[in-house]
Amino acid sequence: MHKFMLTALGAATIAFASPVAAQDSPLRGGNFWTVAEITIDDGYTGEYADHLAGAYRKNIEFSKSKGWMRNSYILANVNKRAGEPDLYLVTISDHVTTPAEDEAREKELNAFLATTSREQDKQSGARAKYRKLGGSMLLQELLYKR
Repeated sequence: MHKFMLTALGAATIAFASPVAAQDSPLRGGNFWTVAEITIDDGYTGEYADHLAGAYRKNIEFSKSKGWMRNSYILANVNKRAGEPDLYLVTISDHVTTPAEDEAREKELNAFLATTSREQDKQSGARAKYRKLGGSMLLQELLYKR
């Protein structure tokens, strides 16, 4: 019983201490950056570049026009080491979406692209023959309060 009370007291302390600590911090949360790692098989760089300049760009530009995305970047890993990806695809948004937002956006994007989620999945599978999606990260930008 004593351990339980100490655990509960510790949890309550952490729960109430976190907001206070955040108030004292000189930093505040900013935009969210999603970073996807892409590795391209030898001989397919041009083909993947065509995809990025075509369907991928169309998707990105539509998302920006809707305010779903603030910006995006395609970053090349110039001094690639063994095991590292060739490209990083970065998208920046002001918040993490909810499942309901994801569903609504998917419907709107599919209508704009005149496609379905299944067709997009099939196209992604075709690219998977030469393009490998490694890990992805969700990062939050920290900004100075003052």
